[in-house]
Amino acid sequence: MAANRKGDRRERELVNRLDEAGFAVMRAPASGSATDRELPDVLAGDGERFYAIEAKSSSGDPIYLSGEEVEALIYFAQNFGAKARIGVRFDREDWYFFHPGDLYTTDGGNYRVKKETALADGVDFEEFVGISTKTTLDDL
Repeated sequence: MAANRKGDRRERELVNRLDEAGFAVMRAPASGSATDRELPDVLAGDGERFYAIEAKSSSGDPIYLSGEEVEALIYFAQNFGAKARIGVRFDREDWYFFHPGDLYTTDGGNYRVKKETALADGVDFEEFVGISTKTTLDDL
């Protein structure tokens, strides 16, 4: 139950941050066990970008998503006309975002995000909402 409350709190935090960044945003109350339909945790759009987001948080352990979770997110996003994104947040770090196709796939067909991967390869919140862009050495 405590992990669920923490996840709910993290989702609400993400919704509030997106709202402050100018997105119309809603948390899908039917995500999880409330319905048989697989819905993303958060829907957000700003008139130019539309996202269906599966939000996950962890104290530091790798975050795992089932193949079914990711497939359902992609299916919903395509039908809704949004970009599917996985949002991850590790304790004492900000949100980082990934396209589902950029996640590590386990031998069992599930997906994993390690903290180091999020920090090194994830799109940070400011870039995600269009406040900044990432410059890499390749760009220079």
